[in-house]
Amino acid sequence: MRIHPQAIIDSSAIIADDVTIGAFSIIGADVVIGAGCVIEPHVIIKGPTVIGENNHIYQFSSVGEATPDLKYKGEPTRLVIGDNNIIREGVTIHRGTIQDRSETTIGNHNLLMAYVHVGHDSVIGDHCILVNNSALAGHVHIADWAILGGFTLVHQYCHIGAHCFTGMGSAIGKDVPAFAIVSGAPAEAKTINSEGLSRRGFSKEDIKTLQKAFKIVFRRHLTLADALVKLRELVEDCPPVQLLIDSLESSTRGIVR
Repeated sequence: MRIHPQAIIDSSAIIADDVTIGAFSIIGADVVIGAGCVIEPHVIIKGPTVIGENNHIYQFSSVGEATPDLKYKGEPTRLVIGDNNIIREGVTIHRGTIQDRSETTIGNHNLLMAYVHVGHDSVIGDHCILVNNSALAGHVHIADWAILGGFTLVHQYCHIGAHCFTGMGSAIGKDVPAFAIVSGAPAEAKTINSEGLSRRGFSKEDIKTLQKAFKIVFRRHLTLADALVKLRELVEDCPPVQLLIDSLESSTRGIVR
């Protein structure tokens, strides 16, 4: 363990032997930090917080602070962070509330760039990128492989589907179905995230079918129920369409169009 003598570590914190903690960082009570983590100087981590392995948290980040939600009255809630995440300068991540799931959750292999905010009870999947100054209100869910452009704002309870991309400065007040590119304030659906899907190994045939599926949902002026009927006809030839269907059927706020 490489802990700078000017770091402050609560006696109840559980820290793996090879963790690095920089000067002036403060690790509070009920914090668990897994193997291979690097905590740069001037980081504050409060508990209850569980941090997995091989995470790198940069200076001036505040991780595991209580939410400012006025309904929160100090109940025991927590933050759970998986493995291999990069949390850059000035990121703020709040714990959950008992009004929801009592936990804020961040998965694996995510990149949270400078000054990102993750509000209480939010859930971030795996392989997501949140670009500088993106902000998630409470109760937001971000599915795997989503990318939020700089200064993206996401309203509480919104769900961002897998493989989505949001343009810089997007203001999102409704759910974003899987695979979509959205931008604007308020955000509007523009096209399918073809470039991102190609980079992740989706076949040309599947991408072409997903483009067709996008037009069914966003360009034919169908009701959602009628669009879902059309989408189900595509699933046999293109299984990824089911992910789009699932994101549409699970929407509670309506979808960005």
